[in-house]
Amino acid sequence: MATKFTPLHDRIVVRRVEEAETSRGGIIIPDSAKDKPQEGEIIAAGPGKSNDEGKVFPLQVKAGDRVLFGKYAGTEIKIDNEDFVIMREEEVLGILVGSAKPAAKETAGSRK
Repeated sequence: MATKFTPLHDRIVVRRVEEAETSRGGIIIPDSAKDKPQEGEIIAAGPGKSNDEGKVFPLQVKAGDRVLFGKYAGTEIKIDNEDFVIMREEEVLGILVGSAKPAAKETAGSRK
């Protein structure tokens, strides 16, 4: 049975998007040389941030959005043996629109 995790307040749960194994020039990048991806998909989002009067302001991001975040943003967590990052919405740098990971792999493969 899968665990369901609901973040509180203005926190979001992000699954990192894996980077390509090869560079644009076709050079294979070993795991030891790769940085952790700074791009991910939001899996769950809290209800929003509340002010001193108790009014809740909804988040601008939602589950399913692809986002960019800082290199050291959030806290890494493991749920059901899968790695995630939990962070505040303010740590998100922006939302990616029209970005798809399969397209990047097809482009690299079509150059061969």
